[in-house]
Order: sequence, then structure tokens, then C-alpha cells
Amino acid sequence: MSAFFLTLAFLSVAWGIVSMIAVVSFLSSRGVKINYFLIRILIFRYVNEYHKLTKQERGKPGRWYYSYIISMNTALVCAIIGLLLR
Repeated sequence: MSAFFLTLAFLSVAWGIVSMIAVVSFLSSRGVKINYFLIRILIFRYVNEYHKLTKQERGKPGRWYYSYIISMNTALVCAIIGLLLR
């Protein structure tokens, strides 16, 4: 059972990476400078910037914002459950 939750956690992290790439691509197309060397550290700033820009443009946060937040929270919860069931 723990293997199921750990696999689900890894899949959630993979989806979070896809979401992160989409957020960075969106910001880059809007002229925001992206520091690819420090992207792991600055991703929270980029997600926040994406949230602000999409809220200004459309009146609500973009779908990749929620996709990133939900996938990372799912990964955290599934990893904890998987480690506890070990």
C-alpha cells in the first residue's frame, strides 16, 4: 500500500514540474526575466508573479497556478502517508 502512495507522490511531483514549466513559459512570454540557474529557489516567486499577472489580465488566477499548488500538496500528503505506512 505504501508503494501506491509513493508512486502517486512521484506522479504528482512530475505534474508539478510540468506546471512549473508552463508558468515559466507564460512569464517568459510576458517579458519577465527568468533566472534558470536559480529556478528551484525562485519558483515560488515565479508562481506568485504568475498569480498576479493572470489575475490582472483575466480577473482570476490562471489554471497553472492551481495545478502547481494542488500537485505539490498532493505529493506532500501522499509521501507522508506512504512513509507512515512503511
